[in-house]
Amino acid sequence: MADMMKECGFEIIHPPQERAFRFVLFDFDGTISLIREGWPDVMVPMMVEYLLPLDTGKTAEELYALMAEDVAETTGKQTIYQMIRFAERVREFGGRPLDAQEYKAEYNRRLLDHIRHRREALAKGKVQPDDMLLTGARGLLEELSRRGLLMCLASGTDEQYVREEAKLVDVAKYFGEHIYGALADYKSYSKAMVIERLIRENGIDGEQLVVFGDGFVEIENTKSVGGYAVGVASDESAGGGKVDPWKRERLLRAGADMIIADFAEHVRLVQLLFGDSCRDTGPT
Repeated sequence: MADMMKECGFEIIHPPQERAFRFVLFDFDGTISLIREGWPDVMVPMMVEYLLPLDTGKTAEELYALMAEDVAETTGKQTIYQMIRFAERVREFGGRPLDAQEYKAEYNRRLLDHIRHRREALAKGKVQPDDMLLTGARGLLEELSRRGLLMCLASGTDEQYVREEAKLVDVAKYFGEHIYGALADYKSYSKAMVIERLIRENGIDGEQLVVFGDGFVEIENTKSVGGYAVGVASDESAGGGKVDPWKRERLLRAGADMIIADFAEHVRLVQLLFGDSCRDTGPT
């Protein structure tokens, strides 16, 4: 195992061993797409902005750290749950919170303004789709598609935007109808529900599922059904290339079986997951 880790360049906590994967589920933002890179830098300052007028007894820096931790713990869930948690914080600090949906609407407004230039550049062909993908993502999707796996995309972002942005970066074709995102009735959707439905409708064992994600939630959901969880500790601002220590720590705490920085070594990664040797594969 030590040789494999050294040669493949992955941090392997639990090897996949003899698993026969038939289904693969991907998170979207930060795992495949970079369109929304920097979204915490929109969400957390917004939260701090609302908290500063309250008598919290904390400095702006302390509030930022607290909100960043709250956001990290709910990354992967629908945005509304981050806003529900934030409303609870406002109440804890003696404020009168807005409805969580109002906070979500304001966050979406700010974020869409922040990423508008990326969406427009893709739509107009000024930026190529692969420039907005994590390094090696398309190569991995192609490799898995050739193996005939059922591939699903599940995000905490509103489904409308997930579908739009999956088309903008030209990955919707890999997932077909299996693209899922947050719904207006937020209690009717979660990544856990998507995973449960996959298992139930296809009569599979959880061990036949492999999930790729950069959020705490999808890793926990995967482990709860016996699936194999690959934590993508991506340095999104650089498009990948090195592990983000902050993400890595949280993904490991959630139970990730493997940690990768990106999909640059996608050929070796697929070989490892499907039981092929990592040795002597040459450059990818």
